[in-house]
Amino acid sequence: MKKPGIIVSLVPVLVLIAIIFAGVRMFGEDVTSGPSQIALIFTTVLASVISLVHLKIPWDKLEAGMMDHLTKTGPAIFILLMIGALTGSWMISGVVPAMIYYGLKIISPSVFLLVAFLLSGMVSVMAGSSWTTIGTIGVAMLSAGQILGFPAPWLAGAIISGAYFGDKISPLSDTTNLSASVAEVDLYVHLKYMLVTTIPGFVLSVVFFTIVGFVLPVNNALDIGNQLNVIEGTFNISPWLLLVPVFTITLIVKKVSPFITLFSSALLGALVACLFQPQICAQISPDNFSKTGTFLYSSLKMLSSNVSIETGDAMLNNLTSTSGMSGMLNTVWIILCVVTFGGVMEASGMIQTITEKMMHLMKNTVSLVSSTVGTTIFFNMTLSDQYMAILLPGKMFSETYKKLGYEPRLLSRTLQDSATVTSVLVPWNTCGVVQSSVLNVATLAYLPYCFFNLITPVITIIVAAIGYKISRNKS
Repeated sequence: MKKPGIIVSLVPVLVLIAIIFAGVRMFGEDVTSGPSQIALIFTTVLASVISLVHLKIPWDKLEAGMMDHLTKTGPAIFILLMIGALTGSWMISGVVPAMIYYGLKIISPSVFLLVAFLLSGMVSVMAGSSWTTIGTIGVAMLSAGQILGFPAPWLAGAIISGAYFGDKISPLSDTTNLSASVAEVDLYVHLKYMLVTTIPGFVLSVVFFTIVGFVLPVNNALDIGNQLNVIEGTFNISPWLLLVPVFTITLIVKKVSPFITLFSSALLGALVACLFQPQICAQISPDNFSKTGTFLYSSLKMLSSNVSIETGDAMLNNLTSTSGMSGMLNTVWIILCVVTFGGVMEASGMIQTITEKMMHLMKNTVSLVSSTVGTTIFFNMTLSDQYMAILLPGKMFSETYKKLGYEPRLLSRTLQDSATVTSVLVPWNTCGVVQSSVLNVATLAYLPYCFFNLITPVITIIVAAIGYKISRNKS
């Protein structure tokens, strides 16, 4: 076996970027519906051929690398499927329409983007998961905002910004715990140190979304009163429906696993649909079914596959259309392609070679932090997984931080400030694929409006340049 050189290591990465760039130009938002998967499979084969022929790496090692990545991704895939089931049952049961209905009555349009940011952040802190937040509260906020006339990319940007802010500072977050663990830092020391960069990002985001809410040109042609009447005429709206998200939040506070939380909430949504929306269940079931058969059929249908409801309003017809778990299969497809590519790149040693070259740039605090930020973003783009973008740089740079005399909490904070928040900005990263699928907004469409995600890595580098709270170990 040979160690790969930097040029050889960069070949699969550059080819992947070139193909996906061409795919975006040709297919636009549909690039993740097949073209990206083909690009990932092609570059996986390319990296495998280079490894087998040029580097003399046995196939068994490459296969083991792919299987290792697939094993680690399994739980995320099941959570994704549960988000699809929950979205379907919450929509048909009237839970999401009720949240939209009461939200439109209470929230002023001028502060809607700010509320979307803050509410997503609050739920994400409790859930410790941006995925759970966006798949529940995020979907409702997006639908309500579209009725108010806000562009979907702006809404997605506010929701994602809030969700990743909350995920970042939540002690329940897996990425927060992973960042602290890989750098060997106490969790609460890590959380406290992150506030130095997180608070400025939060304050600037609040200011940004507040100003945008007042100045953004919004399509006010919609008659909100008419939309409310249509929702009320289609669904049996009741405050009791809001007990379903209360149940979900209770499970979150009780620290029940995300899979069980989402699955239980999806089933509860299906039960509520049968009790509160029998007319909807009858609409999506065959006419010759008994009452019991109708409820069973509609429950399975809303949890698993496509359901369309006729509301009499084109916009609401679109908003209330759901796909259940089947709507997530394209996302699962691209995730499988992503992790196989990452597995080959890691098993072949190509990723390690690229990282070692980047380590030579680390000479002072700014270059050290900047290189770490750049590396995590690079891994988010190449390995397409936020966990790997935390783990690999964490392991590789740990000794460098120690040798240069920096406290490990600087490494843990930098990892979280860059890897976690930028993962959702990469169209072929698992996070970008999931959130674009759940919100039905293309990654490149919402990217410019994810203010918190964009500004946090910059703040990290600025704080390093200033030298604020950058401590050296006493030797």
